Amino acid sequence: MISDGNHTMEQECETGSVSKAPAHSGHSIRERKPERSAAKQQASKHQETKRTAKQSARSSDDETLHVPHASRLYHNLVPAYQAFWPAIARKRIAQGISSLGIQPNANVLEVGVGTGMSLQSYPKNIDITGVDLSESMLAEATQLIQDKHWDRINVLPMNAEKLEFDDSTFDVVTSFHTITVVSDPRKMMGEVVRVCKPGGQILIINHFRSDNPLIARVVDSAGNITKRLGWRTDLELSEVVREFPLVLDDRYKPNPLSLFTIMKATCTKSA
Repeated sequence: MISDGNHTMEQECETGSVSKAPAHSGHSIRERKPERSAAKQQASKHQETKRTAKQSARSSDDETLHVPHASRLYHNLVPAYQAFWPAIARKRIAQGISSLGIQPNANVLEVGVGTGMSLQSYPKNIDITGVDLSESMLAEATQLIQDKHWDRINVLPMNAEKLEFDDSTFDVVTSFHTITVVSDPRKMMGEVVRVCKPGGQILIINHFRSDNPLIARVVDSAGNITKRLGWRTDLELSEVVREFPLVLDDRYKPNPLSLFTIMKATCTKSA
């Protein structure tokens, strides 16, 4: 397209201000316009199609970030998760479970059981159900259960925000490093409270936003990276438990430098 600073040649053609070529040429500029216009329209449609596809892909990525466990990277991290995460998390999970003093034959639910790395920390005389949305991780957990002959442990594919259990089913509900992965942490917490029996125990271990403003800002700065992995860094514990029928029994960090918080609570809802 050629412009004189005010009008393009095509604009002049459309207004009729461009005269026909001399007769000996056999063709006029006006006669060639439809061909050029059609080519331009086709190119424009092609560009619009590409823009629409990119917008759709971005929209899909954004939606993916808000679907529990739906990050593309999440399902690709199982090998790394198995290699490194147990060494980081297993000790504090075992200590948290031990502190509950779970009674024999108790019915226990673990939300976000993953590959089952926490299962060996529970007493052997209780019934455990583990749920997770990642089928690849559940496959690892199932294999571990079979290898260890744990006949009182079962794992199921299930959304943490929509637990498929009746109200007041479990004596104890636990969840480790899961609540910052789901799309709606309060919805998950509501489900945890719903399926826990009145007087039952709830144990959650997770990273929550620090009460120290400096540490909070530093950790928050990593949010754009961690959300691509499927979890958030800015979740506050008070936001998660607010207005639920719970008594907070304990809240502490395994050590002063730890990024993780251990929370124990008792469910106080009516029977």
